[in-house]
Amino acid sequence: MIKEYRTIQEVAGPLMLVTGVSGVKYDEMGRIELANGETRRCRVLEVNRGSALVQLFESAAGINLAESKVRFLGKSLDFGVSPDILGRVYNGMGHPIDGGPEIIPEKRLDVNGAPINPSARDYPSEFIQTGVSAIDGLNTLVRGQKLPIFSGSGLPHANLAVQIARQAKVLGANENFAVVFAAVGITFEDADYFISDFRDTGAIDRSVVFVNLANDPAVERIATPRLALTAAEYLAFDLDMHVLVIITDITNYAEALREVSAAKKEVPGRRGYPGYLYTDLAMLYERAGRVKGKRGSITMIPILTMPEDDKTHPIPDLTGYITEGQIILSRDLYKKGIQPPVDVLPSLSRLKDKGIGMGKTREDHADTMNQLFAAYSRGKDAKELATILGESALSETDRKYAAFAEAFEDEYVSQGFTTDRAIEDTLGIGWKLLAMLPRTELKRVRDAYLDKYLPNQG
Repeated sequence: MIKEYRTIQEVAGPLMLVTGVSGVKYDEMGRIELANGETRRCRVLEVNRGSALVQLFESAAGINLAESKVRFLGKSLDFGVSPDILGRVYNGMGHPIDGGPEIIPEKRLDVNGAPINPSARDYPSEFIQTGVSAIDGLNTLVRGQKLPIFSGSGLPHANLAVQIARQAKVLGANENFAVVFAAVGITFEDADYFISDFRDTGAIDRSVVFVNLANDPAVERIATPRLALTAAEYLAFDLDMHVLVIITDITNYAEALREVSAAKKEVPGRRGYPGYLYTDLAMLYERAGRVKGKRGSITMIPILTMPEDDKTHPIPDLTGYITEGQIILSRDLYKKGIQPPVDVLPSLSRLKDKGIGMGKTREDHADTMNQLFAAYSRGKDAKELATILGESALSETDRKYAAFAEAFEDEYVSQGFTTDRAIEDTLGIGWKLLAMLPRTELKRVRDAYLDKYLPNQG
């Protein structure tokens, strides 16, 4: 039986204290009924000796302490799932906002799912094609991987996120693929851009979209990624689909955590973020992966903006520890008009070697990847040297490397946000660029592959 309490003692900002409660649990949902019949939602943050500290989802304005009452619902936030969730757009609390009917759920799942047990994990080993050369060719995404994108304020990470959501696919027949897209703490304009692009391109048909706006409550921002991962777990492990989860922006999620932590007067950690930020992020990220005995998989691309482009900031720093690499966007490349401005040298996919090669991409992929990295690195060094000493100070070989670096950025990295490149196209562009260098310089590629794939340099 659901009890009703008229013992609201205090309202302070987004928090409310209810005394004399019994049987109330952490994270339990509640409903506040005002004197005029209006209802608002809340969630239990803390229970201590018969007192419950709850977080309000809506404004505290108009709550009369004496006349308002609270009911605790005996359950935490859940999400109703069925195959019909595909093609739908939800708000940050899991309610449809696309004008369609409410879903009739097969079952309701608690959004606070558990990370995958390490002993139950299957090793990621299959290639996911994003259609973006800088990722597919050099920092390959593997099914079941967590590969974040580190961006900066004002850089086009939203465009890249939508491009990947629109283009991503698993190669091979009879593979069901879906995208779960969660936008956390974004502006109305960004939300309209995401939803319009999904609808205009038809990507919405295989997607589940969650949108939390910047003016929505902070506690909703904390719920949105969990709702997205709950939907992904259902699609992957109940319906045997391969699911790509894209969450943007994790920085807004962490800011919401900090806001709630400060309201609870918890002792702050680095830069005011709660000391459990690492644990909280890990509980999100580790829900992605492959499970032994299950056909489906969850691959995650969390996107975060680094405050002041600082990679040592707690959010990118802790994310880098938990995930398997990072894709870094460069402000310098963006100023040069490179789209997407992926800085390939500091970017890293720790599992790329597991998802490439014969039967996955192509036999020459690993060799060409290593050679392109090496050549681009030397080309950038040559360009810096030319800036200091003048181009006449470079050797003939260094001039070729400098030209290679320029062409690499213009032709390989830069492809725009509407071009979808198959892996064969990406590898072909790589070989075309390598042909700019003398064959004697291509020491990282086997002779058999040079003979087979290198364009005629004559």
